[in-house]
Amino acid sequence: MSLYRDEAIVLRTHKLGEADRIVTLLTREHGKVRAVGKGVRRTTSRFGSRLEPFMHVDVQLSTGRNLDVVTQVETLGSYGRQVCEDYSLYTVGTVMLETAERLVEAEREPSVQQYRLLVGAVRALATRAHAPGLVLDSYLLRALAVAGWAPSFTDCARCGEPGPHHAFAAPVGGAVCGACRPPGAAAPAPETFTLLAALLTGDWAVADASAERHRAEGNGLVAVFCQFHLERRLRSLPMVERV
Repeated sequence: MSLYRDEAIVLRTHKLGEADRIVTLLTREHGKVRAVGKGVRRTTSRFGSRLEPFMHVDVQLSTGRNLDVVTQVETLGSYGRQVCEDYSLYTVGTVMLETAERLVEAEREPSVQQYRLLVGAVRALATRAHAPGLVLDSYLLRALAVAGWAPSFTDCARCGEPGPHHAFAAPVGGAVCGACRPPGAAAPAPETFTLLAALLTGDWAVADASAERHRAEGNGLVAVFCQFHLERRLRSLPMVERV
């Protein structure tokens, strides 16, 4: 039996047997890992509460034939309760966890940038550093950029014509000039383009100062862009839209 240790954030859990739980982790060095937490559903478990979604942990695992086994867990960031106690935070956080699991498809392939992005986003959400919708949109844009789908909000995504431009087309990759604009392209306000560019680069001074109507418009564009490139609808995203 070989042991290894890593930092991780808990993406998802589901029950196994009477007292165990299968935990899906996004780890710093080992990518996505599925492991069994034995007895963690018992009230006497030493670390059951640490293996809940949104928890940032230092975890030791033993390598198994099909699933690894959690042997030790230490808390690095206790974000689960903070996020789950507020419905708006919970729905936003659920989208981020689902997106991370979708983007890191293969197990045991290191994805350090995706790990860092998710930990930072969950921390910002739990501490209410910024409006939940802004945190979500910033995370989605940056996670997609890391995955190879970086949007353009200034120059034309098709021909490279310097912007700013006045149309947005998710299938093309973002902003488009008049010559490249496909039928049905959106025509967001210039301030919305400015907001989205700020969220992509992490310019929070600009993002926090944005107007609500531009945040709402940007949220719709990010949702369309994200689901187009993921090629499947995010199951948790409609809950955020209703909020």
